[in-house]
Amino acid sequence: MVSSLRSQSLRPLHGSEFVSGGSRSLIPIRKTSISLPSPARIIIRLPTLSLSRPLHVSSVETFGSLRGIGTKDAPLTKCHAYEADRSEASGAAASDVSKRLKIGVYFATWWALNVVFNIYNKKVLNAYPYPWLTSTLSLAAGSLMMLISWATRIAETPKTDFEFWKTLFPVAVAHTIGHVAATVSMSKVAVSFTHIIKSGEPAFSVLVSRFLLGETFPASVYLSLLPIIGGCALAAVTELNFNMIGFMGAMISNLAFVFRNIFSKRGMKGKSVSGMNYYACLSILSLMILTPFAIAVEGPQLWAAGFQKALSEIGPQIVWWMAAQSVFYHLYNQVSYMSLDEISPLTFSIGNTMKRISVIVSSIIIFHTPVQPVNALGAAIAVLGTFLYSQAKQ
Repeated sequence: MVSSLRSQSLRPLHGSEFVSGGSRSLIPIRKTSISLPSPARIIIRLPTLSLSRPLHVSSVETFGSLRGIGTKDAPLTKCHAYEADRSEASGAAASDVSKRLKIGVYFATWWALNVVFNIYNKKVLNAYPYPWLTSTLSLAAGSLMMLISWATRIAETPKTDFEFWKTLFPVAVAHTIGHVAATVSMSKVAVSFTHIIKSGEPAFSVLVSRFLLGETFPASVYLSLLPIIGGCALAAVTELNFNMIGFMGAMISNLAFVFRNIFSKRGMKGKSVSGMNYYACLSILSLMILTPFAIAVEGPQLWAAGFQKALSEIGPQIVWWMAAQSVFYHLYNQVSYMSLDEISPLTFSIGNTMKRISVIVSSIIIFHTPVQPVNALGAAIAVLGTFLYSQAKQ
């Protein structure tokens, strides 16, 4: 807004001549009215403004100087102003960019950590085929890291009660079963094959929700399951190193993680625990559940004998591999739960699909996994179906 004022006769006014009214305007007290001489002209140029918003003065030219007033060439006093929303909009835009950047960092870190975990996990299982112990070590490493973080106040200690752990227990049971089943699968088949089968998790989610929970979905959701199921079946049939235990392990993992998500959604409503601390508590409880079963299924004697064999064949680096897979397992899961605090479930689902693509491609390259064109086509169809499912759920 630009305002201009010229007057032939004005005199300096003093503060004693004004009082502040209820509307915060200045009212002269020596005269009951103000009249401008006839030569005075007021020029006002108004852009389209919202009068409900405050204005900020951005610059003032010749303000405060009355030199030349009353002459023909008297300068104009110009005030430039802008609506307050400009600063607010720029602040909101900066905040939006910052949030997008933060989510992008979460996704990139999540995918990178997941790829590294799968590589080290497969290395360990090839040299040390004890998936129950491997799964236990993964949970133990994460639990230890978080306990140290809480003790040193690096991370805020969660405020929990008995009701919290009670609602978390079924989630932990499902998480434990899904984790062990996936590790068993990767000990028997290629990493790429395990993740191709695990890309069929949305099909399990829809079927469980429909037949056990009575939920209904649009037709587009059901149609998106066709490429998922068909792609997984095509990849399984054409898998060169197919193994029934590996296949069933991936299928059980899918089913277990569906129940984990259902229990988590139902039980954690209204709980004020961050994603990072929620997964930490989940790891601790899962570790307590898994440890006795791991001892019963495999046992210390088998673990010791297998470790001696791996140490003689691989060398001391087997220790580094085991430590790396344990730490990276916790880190990638922790980052994924932290990202859930910032994004919608749909965005998370799409990110999870893209994560599987990165794991499948990287594992094929690193482990030189033989892949037939038909097998690759099945994997692509399954992943595409997962993406279509994410869009249909929206």
